[in-house]
Amino acid sequence: MSQPKWRKTGANKTKRDKRGGFTLIELLVVLVILSLILGLVGPRVLSYLSDARSKSAGLQIESMTSALDLFYLDTGRYPTTAEGLDALVTRVPNVDRWNGPYLSQTSVPLDPWGNPYEYRAPGDDGPYEIISLGSDGRKGGSGDASDIQSK
Repeated sequence: MSQPKWRKTGANKTKRDKRGGFTLIELLVVLVILSLILGLVGPRVLSYLSDARSKSAGLQIESMTSALDLFYLDTGRYPTTAEGLDALVTRVPNVDRWNGPYLSQTSVPLDPWGNPYEYRAPGDDGPYEIISLGSDGRKGGSGDASDIQSK
C-alpha cells in the first residue's frame, strides 16, 4: 500500500510529503489570475504598439524631410515625383551637384507597416509631400489606419 500524499504531524498539522508538487486547484487559481492580468494589460500594450508605429512613421518622415532639404541645398531643386525618394540614396542622372547619399540607409526605408512611402512633388501644401498610408495601406482611414504625412 502506498503512502498517502498528506500525512499528519504533531498538533494536527498537515505537511506535504517530500515529493512536493502543486494541486490542481492551485494551478487553476494561478491560471485564472494570469488570464485576468493579461485581459487587463494586453489591450493597453497593443494600443502602445500602434501608437509607437505611428510615431515611428512620423519620425521617419521628418528624417526624409531633412534629407530632402539637404538635397535641395546641394542641387537647387527637390526630386521630381518620377525620381522619388530614391534620389536621396542613389545619384540622379543629369544632376551635377548631388552630394549624397542623404539617408544613412542604403535604400529608402519602408513605413512601419511594411509599405513604401508615397512622394509627390509638388505637394498640395508645399514643394513636396511624403505620405504613409497607415496600417491598411489605403488612402484615408482612422486610428491606426490613418494617413501620416509631412508638414
